[in-house]
Amino acid sequence: MYDVTLETSFFPAVKTAHYRKITIGDVLRERAGVEPDKLAYKVVDEGGAVTGTWTYGELLADCERLARALASRHKKGARIAVWAPNIIEWVLLEFASAMAGVTLVTVNPSYQPRELDYVLRQSEAEAVYFVESFRGNPMGDIARSVAAEIDTVHHVIDVRDHDVLFAGHERGTLPEVDPMDVAQIQYTSGTTGFPKGALLHHHGIVQNAEDGNRRTGVTGEDILLLLMPLFHTAGCGMMVVGGVSAGVTVVMPPMFDPGLTVDLIAREGVTYFMGVPSMITLGIETVKARDITLDSIRGVASGGSMVAPELVRAAEKYLGCPIQIVYGQTESSPVITYTWRDDHIDDMTQTAGQPIDNVDVAILRSDGSFADIGEIGEICTRGYHVMHGYNDNPEATAAAIDAEGWLHTGDLGSMDARGYVRITGRLKEMIIRGGENLFPAEIENAMLEHPAIAECAVVGIPDRKWGEVVACFMRPTIRYRPSESALKKFVRARLSPQKTPVHWIWVHEWPLTGSGKIQKFKLREMFQAGELPEGGPKPDHLF
Repeated sequence: MYDVTLETSFFPAVKTAHYRKITIGDVLRERAGVEPDKLAYKVVDEGGAVTGTWTYGELLADCERLARALASRHKKGARIAVWAPNIIEWVLLEFASAMAGVTLVTVNPSYQPRELDYVLRQSEAEAVYFVESFRGNPMGDIARSVAAEIDTVHHVIDVRDHDVLFAGHERGTLPEVDPMDVAQIQYTSGTTGFPKGALLHHHGIVQNAEDGNRRTGVTGEDILLLLMPLFHTAGCGMMVVGGVSAGVTVVMPPMFDPGLTVDLIAREGVTYFMGVPSMITLGIETVKARDITLDSIRGVASGGSMVAPELVRAAEKYLGCPIQIVYGQTESSPVITYTWRDDHIDDMTQTAGQPIDNVDVAILRSDGSFADIGEIGEICTRGYHVMHGYNDNPEATAAAIDAEGWLHTGDLGSMDARGYVRITGRLKEMIIRGGENLFPAEIENAMLEHPAIAECAVVGIPDRKWGEVVACFMRPTIRYRPSESALKKFVRARLSPQKTPVHWIWVHEWPLTGSGKIQKFKLREMFQAGELPEGGPKPDHLF
């Protein structure tokens, strides 16, 4: 860790010699120039069978060929949407669009017509590059029907039809691309409402991925399992761009499946992967059920939602290494803070780490002043990694990035004198009970210590007497669910009375964003609409 002693909750950027401005395309050109024959990608299908491999030289050749094809049909600065799962064509489009000076609009493959229509219109995309179907979603039919109703969409291309995808490569000319040009439009996950398109530039994505590599220690010796969805910054930024920058070998299945994940780790000797907490939880449950040992893993990272202390400890026990906690958001390309590999268990389980290199991080009060050490305020960051703004939304941009250049994350947290950040919840998720502020993350951390709870989400429910009361939604780890009285006794031994949930709701699955975050506002809406059962079942209840 960095040895600092802060007087206020402001951690100034630690400048490094590794800071540089470079485009996404040039990252691949650099790596292929150094190691053209090294295996870059091994792509597998849903059953684990290898469907293709690419060396760095082959990857560069295919990306430059596709870049010229894109340049033959799209002018520099045009927006094109990619609507596909984790397949090699997605990776090719990411680097090719960067080389062609075209902005890639990333789209969740689970989207339905209304959602796709919104993204294509809001981004003003002139093309959609899709697959015919994925996990039962008829994406080809949807893409064609939606695009037919939008005058600005001129190309609808199946990425697996390579004759069409690469058409025009012999006549396309690649333009000069500036590192500050917009590389991608990433739509925010919508944990609190309507998604907004974050305008991310080459420099931010590349530098952030490289700063993340230095924190995790990922090098060219690693075999990386790519589980995060490519349409999100963790997948296409941290994993794809970061992987090429470090020179790793990537093993890529089309989607996350816990059984397949464990099989691939064992078979391929995977040394590093990243997953949201629910992925890691399911992976560990599979390892336990199979009673096997995975001895190749040397690094695991997780973020995107709260990472429970018990999950960090379980990862060390069953995967052989602790989880490095990462905190960030789409608007910051995405990483803001990271724990260190050799952090004490208390820091790994109770904080989101120190800021990554080359960025400022502060806890700000509502008046814009720095909070005292340990005081709760809004987590804010400033630096190269901040987006240009939200696409065609100046009001939202002004609300997110202030006059001093601070990106307001909307997350509540505190900072200790060493610069370690603790996250206490979302500004809009903070529960105000009888005039007292309650922070969901604190209650969630306590409840996740219970062995019967695999995941939980705490939200505020409107109440006539108190204004809001606490509701705890839980996914169980075992067949027998504890009684409500047992749960209350458990939390009361750890937290003060006013933090004890009033409503206890068991769930089989969560309403999730595309990047795996629990949509708490939807849980609240479902509860209020009577769509979820209230109260815990009897302790002998089986499911």
